[in-house]
Amino acid sequence: MTDISTSVKVRQAGRDDAEDLISVLAEAFFDGPVADWLVPDHTDRRAVYRRYFELVLNHALDNGHVDTTADLSAVAIWYPRPEPPPSLLEHPAALEAATGVYAPKFALLDAVFEAFHPSEPHHYLAYAAVNPEQQNRGVGATLLSHHHRQLDALGMPAYLEASNVRNRELYVRLGYRAGPPLILPTAGPTIWRMWRGQPAATRPAGFPASGPLPRRSAL
Repeated sequence: MTDISTSVKVRQAGRDDAEDLISVLAEAFFDGPVADWLVPDHTDRRAVYRRYFELVLNHALDNGHVDTTADLSAVAIWYPRPEPPPSLLEHPAALEAATGVYAPKFALLDAVFEAFHPSEPHHYLAYAAVNPEQQNRGVGATLLSHHHRQLDALGMPAYLEASNVRNRELYVRLGYRAGPPLILPTAGPTIWRMWRGQPAATRPAGFPASGPLPRRSAL
C-alpha cells in the first residue's frame, strides 16, 4: 500500500513556475547512479544539471504535460505517446550548449531510451522529482496518482524508466511492473523499464514490445 498525502494539491504547471521546478529537478536528480555516470565531477554536475533541466522543462512545457504541487515542491513531466514527441536529440546545438563536454553521454542516454521505448500507445513519465526536503512524505505518490487516475479513465497505459532500486519499488507499489532491464554502455548503471497497464486489460501478460512509432508528418 502506497501512502498518498491528502494535503498535497496537484495542478498543471506553467511558464511562471519554471525557475522553481528547474531547481527541484536539478536537486532531486543530483545524486544517484545515472548522475555519477553522466557527470562524474560534482562541481561540474551542479552547473550542467541546472542548464540541462532548464532545457528539459522548457521542452516539456512546449511539447508535453507538466504537473506540479501547489507549493512547487514536486514536478512530473509526461508525454502522450501515440507517436513520439520532438526529441532533445533533434536540437543538438542546444543539448551541447547545456551539457558541454558531457553532451555525448546525455545524447547516448536519450538514444538508448528511445530505442527501447514501447511501441504501444501510452503516456510516458519522462521525469518525476520531489524536493529532497519533502521526500518520503507521500508527495511523489500523490503527484503521480493524480495523472494515473486520468489515464485509468482513458484506459491508457503508462511507461517510465527507473534508475535505482528505491524508485523501482515505489513504482511497483503504484501499479507498474518491471520489464527487461537496460545496462548503459561504458560501465553505465542499470535502468529498469516499467509499465503500468490497466486492471481490466485483456492484453496477455508480458512487457510490451519495443519499436519505433511513426513520426509526425512535416508541416
